Amino acid sequence: MADQHPPQTPVQAQRAQEAAGRYTRAGLWLQVILLVLLALEPWLVSSFRVMDVAAKVMIFAVLVASYDLLLGYTGIFSLAHAMFFGLGAYSLALIIHHAGAPLWYHLPLAALLATGLAVLVSLVVAFFSLRLKALFFVVMTLALAQFADILSIQWHSLTRGEDGVSFKLPGLLDVGWSGGKLWGLTVNGRLLTYYIVLAAAALLFVGLVRFVRSPAGRVLKSIRDNEQRATALGYKTFNYQILANVFGAVVASLCGVLYALWVRFVGPESVMSTAIMLNILLMLIIGGMGTLYGSIVGAAFILVAESWLADGLRAVKVFLPDLMVLQRLADRWILYFGVLFVLVVIFFPKGLVGSAREIAARRRARVRE
Repeated sequence: MADQHPPQTPVQAQRAQEAAGRYTRAGLWLQVILLVLLALEPWLVSSFRVMDVAAKVMIFAVLVASYDLLLGYTGIFSLAHAMFFGLGAYSLALIIHHAGAPLWYHLPLAALLATGLAVLVSLVVAFFSLRLKALFFVVMTLALAQFADILSIQWHSLTRGEDGVSFKLPGLLDVGWSGGKLWGLTVNGRLLTYYIVLAAAALLFVGLVRFVRSPAGRVLKSIRDNEQRATALGYKTFNYQILANVFGAVVASLCGVLYALWVRFVGPESVMSTAIMLNILLMLIIGGMGTLYGSIVGAAFILVAESWLADGLRAVKVFLPDLMVLQRLADRWILYFGVLFVLVVIFFPKGLVGSAREIAARRRARVRE
């Protein structure tokens, strides 16, 4: 097939290279700025509610990115991803709860247990489900997720059922510990936990980015686009799909450990329910599939709206008390949030980050011309 674009002149090639370099540097600077803002957030805004939302955005951004590895980069539509998140959260909670007293080695032990369970369960899911296609695979993963949810409720002697598990963290991470002031901010267990979550989330996200940019990641994208072609080229597509499934499950389970570390409470409704899986899907669609970075935008969009949309509407009502529609909006904010989500899908079918990348690609194409 003939190339649709004429050969570039040296000047055009130089301009295209400079444009690509500018976009790369801009993306790098945005990442650095975001990381710095998250690191300085406790000093910039002295509010635990803001810190809580920031920590959850970091955790769910990595969780959604790990799901993007499956759906956006490999084309695997699984509804059992939240199950691995729950396995990780329960790993930490149950180790500390059944041990009786929190100790430092419980944290790495929980990470190791979560990783082992994720590898084992994801391999079982892959071998028994990945050979099924389309709707059959989706139904199988949904059944597994529902089984895990029911098990976490019914196995009361282990998980405490619907009551959930509350636990404390050891030493410096305990809520009651305080180490005095640092630049006007109280250093305590919550602050140290926040920075552990920040460091771990950054490392996990970088690991995902490196994975999708590796040769294995490029093979996964070729499988997503045309599995038959990838097979014809000699790639063992089933093995690569297993690799993506296992790697995504491990990252999701470690996100569960971070969530339990931050919240210090684990229950079926908070880590195993279908609502968690639906939130992951919503965050991914809003941010953009196949982008990884869209997970940050999607997680921030959903969690900030859940935390402050209703309060913001009520605050506006204080200044405009005669507008009863604002009270109705505040009382039924979930309904209108759903309408907002539909509008985002209609006007940004590739997600916010995906649409931004498409606009940038068009500009680079005009530069080449």
